[in-house]
Amino acid sequence: MRIIYVILLPLILLYSCGQNEQAKTKNPVIPVDYPETKKVNVTDDYHGTSVPDPYRWLEVDTAAEVEDWVKRQNKVTYGYLDQIPFTEDIANRFEELYNYPKLSSPYKAGEYYFFYKNDGLQNQSVIYRQKGLDGEAEVFIDPNEINPEGTTAISVVGFSKDYKYVTYSVQEAGSDWQTFYVKEVATGKTLPDELSWVKFSGASWVGDGFYYSRYPAPESGLEYSAENEGHSVYYHKLGENQEDDKLIYSDPENPKRYHYVSVTEDRKILTLYASTGTDGFETYIQHLDQDESTFNALQEGFDFKNSVIHHADGYVWVRTNRGADNYRLMKINTETLDWEAAEEIIPETEHLLNSVSTGGGKLFANYLEKASNHVYVMDYDGSNRMEIELPGVGSAGGFSGRESSDTLFYTFTSFTRPPSIFSYDVTSGKSELFFKTELKFDPEDYVEKQVTYKSKDGTPVSMFLVHKKGLELNGNNPTYLYGYGGFNISLTPSFSSSRLILLENGGVFAMPNLRGGGEYGEEWHKAGMLLNKQNVFDDFMAAADYLIDEQYTKSEKLAIAGGSNGGLLVGACMTQRPDLFAVAFPAVGVLDMLRYHKFTVGWGWIPEYGSSDDSVHFENLYSYSPLHQLKDSVAYPATMITTADHDDRVVPAHSFKFAARLQEAHVGDDPVLIRIEVDAGHGAGKPTSKIIEEQAEKWAFFFYNTDSSVKYTK
Repeated sequence: MRIIYVILLPLILLYSCGQNEQAKTKNPVIPVDYPETKKVNVTDDYHGTSVPDPYRWLEVDTAAEVEDWVKRQNKVTYGYLDQIPFTEDIANRFEELYNYPKLSSPYKAGEYYFFYKNDGLQNQSVIYRQKGLDGEAEVFIDPNEINPEGTTAISVVGFSKDYKYVTYSVQEAGSDWQTFYVKEVATGKTLPDELSWVKFSGASWVGDGFYYSRYPAPESGLEYSAENEGHSVYYHKLGENQEDDKLIYSDPENPKRYHYVSVTEDRKILTLYASTGTDGFETYIQHLDQDESTFNALQEGFDFKNSVIHHADGYVWVRTNRGADNYRLMKINTETLDWEAAEEIIPETEHLLNSVSTGGGKLFANYLEKASNHVYVMDYDGSNRMEIELPGVGSAGGFSGRESSDTLFYTFTSFTRPPSIFSYDVTSGKSELFFKTELKFDPEDYVEKQVTYKSKDGTPVSMFLVHKKGLELNGNNPTYLYGYGGFNISLTPSFSSSRLILLENGGVFAMPNLRGGGEYGEEWHKAGMLLNKQNVFDDFMAAADYLIDEQYTKSEKLAIAGGSNGGLLVGACMTQRPDLFAVAFPAVGVLDMLRYHKFTVGWGWIPEYGSSDDSVHFENLYSYSPLHQLKDSVAYPATMITTADHDDRVVPAHSFKFAARLQEAHVGDDPVLIRIEVDAGHGAGKPTSKIIEEQAEKWAFFFYNTDSSVKYTK
């Protein structure tokens, strides 16, 4: 146990004196008395290398001693956060900023339009329906009535072809586990059907039932930590019990694979995707209109990614990276499945073909050009191509519907403009504003731009920057550097009301497009995965160097943040260059790179990271694993690790072990805290009340430990 002693100055005096400018004096240290964490004698041999794991006992998150440790850590964390004088002010301002109507794009289902809406501060969005665009909206499902605590999230996952029925999922406390139910659309009546242990699945309706994917029931007490194996596809017939569901596909010889299906709009082609994890997948198709039809391989092996977009007249349209790192769209005969005879509909370009959707008898090609969306509409043969004029540089999504749809919807957003919904007339090609979000701030007060810097090996990397107009480049601006860099995920402009807390207080938001992401195609992704993973960390640290060199900030004012794979990013960078950052926020991070694949669906990340079971990959993983690269007697940044007790994707053991080891190794006055949310998971479905509390405490920790002032007009 290590105790920091300090004489506290009157915090309220310091706060009131710094309301109108950055504080000139360093904030007084808040003392932290870290809980004692026992160590056990556990050592593993990895290919001849002995690796101690003294905090292995923290992996059993349901054990009484671990639950006690969690309570003691939270007591210390909240005791620290409660002493920051402006936490409440930030929470009040964030609640004001967050309190605005949030609406999803409408989806037409028969005579109804369905959409999600949150009036402002509701814990969960409510599912509404209305007849036609001019009809009166009525509540279809309200999760807030089902669970007033706000920890139940509900989503629509599939309609029957005639729109008579809808399948919806229920997730509790942020877990990835889903339970499926069915409602009659016309009456809103919930039917007896109840499907358990569903995960990573939609509901693809065909006839009087639907296809879905699930796991066998896990062992009691290990629902949120045990390895998930045997992901299989079933067909559920309406009105029958789940135990009578028909097994459609399983792979007992390869239990650590994902299997999920989709069905074309005409219900003639069932597509099966089989994946070893998060990179590459096999694609099979089955003719549902042919008796005794079986799955035939459109692509065997896991080198490529082929997604079926559309089917007509015996052909499927497939978005593929086969022979095209930036993807293209091909038309292939469903009987021969001959790639050599396939017709190219949309050729590869220098820009990433991010997605292709259909609606109103048209194709919509969504490209990423310098990490911002550009959308083109065209006929099914690729002709009559025309770019859809978007409101500006940002992110756009939607452009999908039935063949018969004459109006589609899409959403556009940027860093400073909240999501707006537009209707798109398929015939005229015209867009009209359908819904505009109104907030208590002026987007014109801010600048959003994109710069390019060079990484350690000379590779150019793009980065978005957002800040107030007229920002003085004096090296004294509090700066929040956010990144991800993995799994082919693209970071594009998006709005966050929480981020306004930073911007309103003279801060800079920076988001680089790191290697490992998908912004610049498959080669960009490969350059940051497996044995190339260090490139991602180098890109991120080079972004920090750029911000300092260009006088946006300095190390004492710089925070780094990221979640999940981004939590790994933060953990790796703060251990490799601890003096470069003032604050670190590793959220729900993958922090034990030697054992990550032994929990829940962690095995699915082996294609991205490699496994310690392999000697070559062990050496690579060990070289950057945040847990294992912590060194004794090092002054690490002020750190607030965040995780949740129901995170069954990146289990909380990662954060528990990292926090224990960091508290042991760290020297100096900067705090090392872990904030463990109760009744929450990896992030999805988090109630508004928890979001406001968590974000307010994060910004308070950030401003306090960068010695920055917070100012709001009362």
